Amino acid sequence: MLRLSDLKLPLDHDEAELAAAIRKRLHLAATDIRSFTVARRGHDARKRGAIALIYAVDIDTPREAELLQRHADDPHVQPTPDTDYHFVAKAPAQLPHRPLVIGFGPCGLFVGLVLAQMGFRPIILDRGKAVRERTRDTWDLWRKRELHPESNVQFGEGGAGTFSDGKLYSQIRDPQHHGRKVLTEFVKAGAPEEILYVSKPHIGTFRLVSMVENMRETIESLGGEIRFSQRVDDLLIDTDTDGERRVRGVTLASGEQIRSDHVVLALGHSARDTFEMLHARGVYLEAKPFSIGFRIEHPQSVIDRARFGPQAGHPILGAADYKLVHHCKGSHAGSGRSVYSFCMCPGGTVVAATSEPGRVVTNGMSQYSRNERNANAAVVVGIEPADFAAFDPAGGPLAGIALQRALESHAYVLGGENYSAPAQLVGDFLAGRASREFGEVQPSYKPGVMLDSLDSALPDYALAAIREALPAFERQVRGYAMPDAILTGVETRTSSPVRIKRDDSLQSLNTRGLYPAGEGAGYAGGILSAAVDGIRIAEAVALSITR
Repeated sequence: MLRLSDLKLPLDHDEAELAAAIRKRLHLAATDIRSFTVARRGHDARKRGAIALIYAVDIDTPREAELLQRHADDPHVQPTPDTDYHFVAKAPAQLPHRPLVIGFGPCGLFVGLVLAQMGFRPIILDRGKAVRERTRDTWDLWRKRELHPESNVQFGEGGAGTFSDGKLYSQIRDPQHHGRKVLTEFVKAGAPEEILYVSKPHIGTFRLVSMVENMRETIESLGGEIRFSQRVDDLLIDTDTDGERRVRGVTLASGEQIRSDHVVLALGHSARDTFEMLHARGVYLEAKPFSIGFRIEHPQSVIDRARFGPQAGHPILGAADYKLVHHCKGSHAGSGRSVYSFCMCPGGTVVAATSEPGRVVTNGMSQYSRNERNANAAVVVGIEPADFAAFDPAGGPLAGIALQRALESHAYVLGGENYSAPAQLVGDFLAGRASREFGEVQPSYKPGVMLDSLDSALPDYALAAIREALPAFERQVRGYAMPDAILTGVETRTSSPVRIKRDDSLQSLNTRGLYPAGEGAGYAGGILSAAVDGIRIAEAVALSITR
C-alpha cells in the first residue's frame, strides 16, 4: 500500500472528488487504483471562510514501486506503515505467580488486556467499583452532595478518563504505533470506527462506560481476573542475596495477601494514600511539576464563530475546540510563568471531581455529541516543586500533594462547605471585584456554584499570570475574555504531583519487579498516552517473565 498525505479538498466534497484528487496528485488513471481508504482526516481552519479538509489516504495500486521511486523526494508519498500490533511473548504453561495490576483506568486496562492476550492471566485490583455502580456513586455527589471516597470520578473501573471528553489523541512519540492498537481495541469494544481516522478522535462518557465493560469481559474470557473494591494498603518487599529490593506481592485493606513477583502500579494521579504508602516503604519517588488554575466556560457558539467563522455549525467540523498558551512577561508575581488551556471540552460540562471529603476539585466532561450549551476548559499555570515549599516546608516528594489539598480544602470553604464550587465572572475577575449575579453564561457545574471573588483561591502568582493571559487569549479567540464567561475553581489535578521513577526496563529504580505506569506514576497524560504506556508495561512484564 502507498500512503499519500497532505491532500486538501473543500469542506463540502463528495467521494468522487477525493478519488479525482488522488489521481491528479499522482498522475494516475482510474484503472491504476484498485482501492483506497482514509487513514487520517483533519481540517485547516486558518482561513475561516475557506476551511479545507486534509487527508492521508492508503492506496492499493499496481504501480506502487514506480510511484515511490518517482516521488522519492516527496515526504507526502511514502509506503503505508505497518500499524498492526505484534505480541512480544507468549505465557509459559506454568506461572509461579500471576502478574498483578493495581488500578483499572486506561493504563491498567491495557496492561491487563495485553497480558491476557499473551496468556498471562493477570489479576487486576481496583479500589473502586465496577463502572455502572461507580457511575451511580458519582451522580450522588453531583445531585445529592454525597461523596463516596472509594467510588467517584477518580476511583473505579475506567479511571478518571471515564468522566471526561473521551479524547483519544496525544502528542507522544509512538514509533511502534501502539496508539493504533489502542484505537483498534476501542473499536472492537464499541467505539465508532471514525476514531481510526479523524485527527482528534473522541468518544464521550456514555460510550466509554459500555466499552470498558466489554473490554473487561474480554480480559476475563482470556483468563484474567478483575477484583473491585480491593484497595492495596501495602507492598510485600524483601531483599535478595545481591542486596536488591524485590517486590513479592501486596497486602489488601482486608488483610489478604496476594503473592506476585511482577506488580504494576497503574494508580492514576489521585491515589494520594498509596503514594504515601510507597514513600513510607522506601520506593523511590520525587515531586514533579504540574499545573493549577480554574475551569472557564463560554457559550459554545462563541467558540464556534471564533474558530470557524461562517462555517460554524458545519456537521463535519462539529463543536470547535482550542489550544492556547501564553508566556507571561509582566512585572507582576506571575511573570515568567506559562498559562495554557488544558482538557478542553467542547459542548460539555464542568464536573465535581474530588475524591476526598471536604475538598472541591473541578474537571471537564463531554458526551460524544458535544451538544451542551457551554464550552469549557481548564486555564492553568505551570508550577514547579520549588513552589510547593509554602504548603509543605519539610519539602520531599509529597509536597505537591500538600499544595493540592490546601487549595482544594480552601475551595470547599469558599463554595459554602457543601461541595458547591467558588466561581467568578471573567469581567469581575479581571477588574478585581466580587461577582454577584450571572450574565449570559450559566454555569454547568453540579451540585452548584457560589459567586464571589476567587482572589484567595490560588497563590498570588497564579492569579496574576491568569489575569495577564486572559486578554492575550482574547486576541487569539475572539470572545474569550467576554465579561460574562465564568471561572470555576479549583483545577488542581491536571497531572500527578509525583513521579515514581523507573529505569530502562520500566521497573522502579530501587524495587525490582515493581512497574510504575501511566499518569499516576508521571509517565502519561490523558487516555491515549496512558493506554500506550500500559501496552509498553505489559510487554516489559511479559519479557521479564519469559526470559
